[in-house]
Amino acid sequence: MIRTASLLLALSAASAMGATNIDPQHKHAWQENTGWTNWRDANGGAQGVSVLGDHLAGFIWCENIGFINVGSGGGPYAPTASQTGADFGVNIDPGTGELSGYAWGENVGWINFDTASASYDASARRFRGHAWGENIGWLNLDDTTHFVASACVGDFDASGTIDSGDLAVMLAAWDGAGPADLNGSGVVDSSDLAILLAAWGPCD
Repeated sequence: MIRTASLLLALSAASAMGATNIDPQHKHAWQENTGWTNWRDANGGAQGVSVLGDHLAGFIWCENIGFINVGSGGGPYAPTASQTGADFGVNIDPGTGELSGYAWGENVGWINFDTASASYDASARRFRGHAWGENIGWLNLDDTTHFVASACVGDFDASGTIDSGDLAVMLAAWDGAGPADLNGSGVVDSSDLAILLAAWGPCD
């Protein structure tokens, strides 16, 4: 009951963070016991996963097991061995891309991203390796065809170009958080605007 209430609160918070920045062409990963996971389309994309500077936020959707929460957006997170609703979430090491921390699935429990192989490859803008769920087994992030990738930094609508539409998203989120917080500082400000303007034009 407590976890259900926590999930509903987290969903509300995620809705306020803004849309996902997962590439619509690369949004699925395979879980060996539960099937396809969709990292983009939770609540029409409004609550899908966001790849931020040093952490993840939002929800993965799986038709067979429901929502998996990768974090509230208030990262980097400080998970502990006890794993409570106050300290979970998935972090990204900005230097190495290695993932750490835990996601929470209401129906399947903890999913550990702190494995030997799980990482975010910033140069390819995609996840690699595997995450482990004690109750469901391995989540494969490493398939060569079906993998999860992010749109290029600042391309909030995944159009393939950083343009005025993306600038409008950033300005609407000013002094807030979410995907427009490009440097992961916790707030959208002039530093994020500088990153957006430096990337202006077609994605590499």
